[in-house]
Amino acid sequence: MKLMIDNLQGLGALDYTAWIDATVAARIERTLNEPGRLCFSLAADESGFVLPLSEARVTLAKENGELLFTGYLNESPAREYLGWGEKGPVYRYDLVAESDEVLLDQKALPNRAPFVARSAGSALRQLAVDLLPGGFDTSAVEDVDILTSYRVNTQKKFSAHAGEIAVAARASYRAMNDALVFTPVGKATYDIRESDAAFSPSRLKLTRPGCAVNDVTVIGLEEPQAYVRDYFVGDGLSLRFYLSQTPFQQSRGAFINEKYQDATLDPATWVVSDPQSAVSVAAQTLEVNGGTGQSGETSVSFVEQIEMGGAIKLQHGDVNFSSASRGVIGGLYAGGVSASCLAGFQITPNGSKSNIQAVVNGSVTGPVVTTTAGHRYVFTTYLYSMEVYRSGETYHSAVHPAGDGLGGATKPADVRIVLEVQEINPADPHTLVAPATVLYDDVMTNIADYCTYALVNAASMYCSIAYTYAAHISLAEIRTALPNSPYVTQLVGSLSDGGECRIASSTTLDFYPQYVPPLNTLIVASYRGSGRAVAEVVNPESIASISNEIDDGVRGIVRVMESPSARTEEDCENAALAILDHAADEAWGGSYETWSDFLPGQATDIFPGDAVSVDVPSQAAAFTAIVRKVNIEVVDPANDRGLYNIEFANDSAQPLSYQDSASGTGISLQDAAARLTNDQVGNYYLPSLTSAQVTQVTSTTVLVDLGISPANGCGVEVRPHDFGWGAANDRNLVGRFNTRTFNLARLARTQTYFLRLYDASSPARYSRYAAALHVDYPL
Repeated sequence: MKLMIDNLQGLGALDYTAWIDATVAARIERTLNEPGRLCFSLAADESGFVLPLSEARVTLAKENGELLFTGYLNESPAREYLGWGEKGPVYRYDLVAESDEVLLDQKALPNRAPFVARSAGSALRQLAVDLLPGGFDTSAVEDVDILTSYRVNTQKKFSAHAGEIAVAARASYRAMNDALVFTPVGKATYDIRESDAAFSPSRLKLTRPGCAVNDVTVIGLEEPQAYVRDYFVGDGLSLRFYLSQTPFQQSRGAFINEKYQDATLDPATWVVSDPQSAVSVAAQTLEVNGGTGQSGETSVSFVEQIEMGGAIKLQHGDVNFSSASRGVIGGLYAGGVSASCLAGFQITPNGSKSNIQAVVNGSVTGPVVTTTAGHRYVFTTYLYSMEVYRSGETYHSAVHPAGDGLGGATKPADVRIVLEVQEINPADPHTLVAPATVLYDDVMTNIADYCTYALVNAASMYCSIAYTYAAHISLAEIRTALPNSPYVTQLVGSLSDGGECRIASSTTLDFYPQYVPPLNTLIVASYRGSGRAVAEVVNPESIASISNEIDDGVRGIVRVMESPSARTEEDCENAALAILDHAADEAWGGSYETWSDFLPGQATDIFPGDAVSVDVPSQAAAFTAIVRKVNIEVVDPANDRGLYNIEFANDSAQPLSYQDSASGTGISLQDAAARLTNDQVGNYYLPSLTSAQVTQVTSTTVLVDLGISPANGCGVEVRPHDFGWGAANDRNLVGRFNTRTFNLARLARTQTYFLRLYDASSPARYSRYAAALHVDYPL
């Protein structure tokens, strides 16, 4: 073998093979989805010996050039005096090198938006490019599977993120020779067979850890639960109204906060298509001067897709038009940037000026605002959806590998879109706080799950943009209506940002004094309640196979899902299924030691993430497992021979595709979920009544419209509390109905009704989440 070290001082790589200390075998340590290490010692006197420096480049290769390790010294060598040799004192130098990704680990990741609906391989490639553009060959990075959402933590190293991404996709990564490799686990399989002539039975150690598990409870994050609508009436004086539940809280951090302070657009935020060099950054503004004349060819787009769920504010900037323009500002597209804009601001020429109008589903609609020279325009889009997450997380196992995971289903949703523009006259300070002009305010049904956001789609645009901001906002849609007038959306936020009201605490809605609701104003607050995501799933067949006269056969565990996270109850169910995929199977683990000449399956090398197929009848062992660690003792470097110790385990012994932990989280009785069998997951619950609403209130009755007509054999159950559901319990029952509309008795000023669908099954199935209708009207 050859040991080459380059101190990166212009002398190139030097051959240190002759100085390897033969009394201390070099050791290569490889661990699944972690950086590799090379530990070795050099023995030399000072004459002719160049002491390796910290961060020197190290390669260990066979005589034929096949690489075993490439990396960098992570610290200065430790020195030990061995005695006096022919040429003077002799020292041993102990060195440790880490594999190539140490170059990436030494750099801080940029603060970027979460990856959304990206492949795992694409996310890994992007992180490498963000840290060291062109530094690594990523051609061997496969896409593997789709990540629903992955948030980059700038406090973590690249290797930590690479490991998490690999776990989420059931993949393995490694860095070697300035290249990243990312593949599904088990892509290469090697046989360990008792019948092979080179098999060494004394070097094989097998274990059978753990016991069967057939009842799994998974605890996830706080999730959106009940579909709540609170109804109030203004008295002309009151500014504060009390919500019936605590609204679900989304992350409030901005995912775009661009001030255009650099000389070029940040590639971690923007993707630019600019064949005619019409886009530039100057004087802390984004300048757009021209275009090809065709929609979609000159554009500035957000690097990630936007999940069309929850509540989002997109402020496309303070825009100054220098000439008549054509194009779209702040466009959302169900796919690539094109002429078919889902929602945005259409800009068209009007003599030397421009017209601004809402564009929805590719067609202009609503009022027209004509630009004035010297004026600035602030464009804002608000999105409100009762569905916070449009796609579930995906969980893997050996039964459900990459590309065939559990979960990941998309959820249809309606989204209210509000498009407004504020015109600012620099000569009139009052225009800074004047109400914006609403160009569009309506619900788009069954909207796309994810959209491309293009700040600018310039056919021929001449403008400057001072800033762009996007963030999740309070998940509460507030609508008001004067008597005999249509409802309008009231913006929730700070007064300085144009908000008319705010969620002042967890359960209060406060209007600002200048926006006090007039007498008899109808107010509707729509939001999602919150609670802990929990699911319990059992395998009845496994329970029955173990049960006996004194044991019911239940083997249960409670786990907190860490990666992939469990954002909803559905995610918890799918995570439980992934655990149950192997929980009842035989657990196998072990290690096999062999010389490099006799590696299983005639392999020349083995890496963590490869699979081994073990067939040893004398130990009743026939299973396939994934290699978790590989240690190589280089005991005979002169003859390219090393002693491999290969550690492996199957998923029953050591879960591979998720990270969980023992629960330290208490589960309240209210959070406890139904106990489902593995066959019931995905088809147990009926749809939730997401469109249920109150349409009329009198002093004695409340008229409810479900938004759908119950199917034959189905009905809706109404209760004053969100518990006690079931045909056997009539104690807190308001009523059962099988029509779309019905009247409920109103007995007090403030009253709440919880509604769930049920069917004719025995026992009856119900909606997963309740619809909560809360009325606070004077009697």
